Amino acid sequence: MGKFYPLLVSGISILCFLAQITPLQAQTFMREQGRAGSREQRGKTREKGETRERGEKKPTTTNYQLPITQVSQLSDVQPDDWASRALQSLIWRYGIVTGYPNGKFLGNRALSRYEFAAALSTVVRQLEGAIANGKPVQATQDDLATLEKLLQEYTAELKALQSRLDSLEARSAVLQAHEFSTTTKLAGQVIFAINGGGFGGDSLRDPTGTEIANNNPVTTLFYRTQLDFDTSFSGTDLLKIRLDTGSNGNRDNAAGVLEPNFGSGLDFSTRSSRNGELGLGRLYYSFSAAKNLQIVLGTAIAPTDYLDRNRYANRSFVDFSTQALVNNYLLFPIDEQGAGAVVNWQANEFFTLRAMYLAADAENSGSRDEVEGVSALTRLLYPDEGGDRGLFGNPYQGTVELEYSPNPGFTLRLQYSGGNTFDRHFDVLGANVELNLSRQLGVFGRYGYGSYDDTIFGDLEPSYWMVGISLRNLLLPGAVAGIAAGQPFVENAVGDATQTNFEAYYNFPLNENLAIAPLVQAIANPSNQADNGTIITGTLRTVFSF
Repeated sequence: MGKFYPLLVSGISILCFLAQITPLQAQTFMREQGRAGSREQRGKTREKGETRERGEKKPTTTNYQLPITQVSQLSDVQPDDWASRALQSLIWRYGIVTGYPNGKFLGNRALSRYEFAAALSTVVRQLEGAIANGKPVQATQDDLATLEKLLQEYTAELKALQSRLDSLEARSAVLQAHEFSTTTKLAGQVIFAINGGGFGGDSLRDPTGTEIANNNPVTTLFYRTQLDFDTSFSGTDLLKIRLDTGSNGNRDNAAGVLEPNFGSGLDFSTRSSRNGELGLGRLYYSFSAAKNLQIVLGTAIAPTDYLDRNRYANRSFVDFSTQALVNNYLLFPIDEQGAGAVVNWQANEFFTLRAMYLAADAENSGSRDEVEGVSALTRLLYPDEGGDRGLFGNPYQGTVELEYSPNPGFTLRLQYSGGNTFDRHFDVLGANVELNLSRQLGVFGRYGYGSYDDTIFGDLEPSYWMVGISLRNLLLPGAVAGIAAGQPFVENAVGDATQTNFEAYYNFPLNENLAIAPLVQAIANPSNQADNGTIITGTLRTVFSF
């Protein structure tokens, strides 16, 4: 970097000051970037050849970048990275940090002059905006003088960036005239899975004592497919339409056949029970009503898209798949799609408040057909259904979640859910926690306690819990493994034992679009019946994303 190295250090120090990190960390960053640049220069020819062999695209400054609202959106930034907190501060306060289309920050790449010029331009715009609006500027006169020097030094790069933007605008106009849609993007996912399993003993009984199986199910090959049409009219809103199809829901996997009531089925399979027919999986419109305030309105909203999320146990197509381990099984009597609204308010860097209202059968007021969207547990407790239906009839539920995340490595969510299921009231309290112990190791858990009135077993006060660990880069780079255990329905009035679910999985991404993810399930005392033998199942998932 020659004679301009001290000036660049000063510039980086200003950015770091705005991000609330130390000058020592800034100098460390510069040294790391310098070493990275030297390594990149020495290995340029070799890396180019390797990139061709792998068929990968090397990131360049011409790749467009996507807005980032949270550090967790950057898949290659870990909570224990020294710069993680600084990045979050820059994102929250100044909107400076961006990521590449593959969801990575690529922090180990050497910083080019163009990239530094782009960040410098963003800082200047933020300062100018603060001054114009009479807001306090968190920079000294020396800092501003250094920025002025940097602007002079990077005049050529800033002009070149403007020229590139003009060229991109012209090319964009041509593409918009010929593309599929000026506002709509298409994304999709295809899952193929092989599943088999069995149980010990002669037969299995459900929680009511009725026999549900006396032989092992056959091995199955099943699938799930979804297409998302994402449309934005202003750049800050989203109209989502999802079309999906699949095989026979909970009946296409062994755990769903042998224990269908307490969340043992495969979540990604059960939630889209289409039996070969094409259906509407999502339909909603999301928009920003104010800064940090998002509102979602729709006729096909899934509650777990917004609530009870967990970075280690939430994506059932590649990590844990047992329903009772993916979400708090008591919290969502309506666990599939329904009509209603979601409000998401990020109060500050640490606290986020979410609220949801959802009706399971909003379009069928007064109908007595079978209600879609309610959980298998709800059907077990209230087999006679009933209710007024409609948007404000029942079944309906309201859920509130307060999320506290003081740093990227720790998150706590406190939840309440209440409402009516078939003219009977329910209340549930929940907690969801995740903790990153190191770059490779994370632990997590959920707990729930609720009351369900006037079930076929009487008034119930069940509890729920699950815990697990997650390991990154186990055996192979990029691979993720996890082990979890839980008891979905702890209630002495139902059965004579307590069901316990175990699952272990291994997710190996072959590339950005293809992953292989085997898993094994074990279910002890299924259906809360001590006489039921242990169920063992295995599944091999192949996931294509595009």
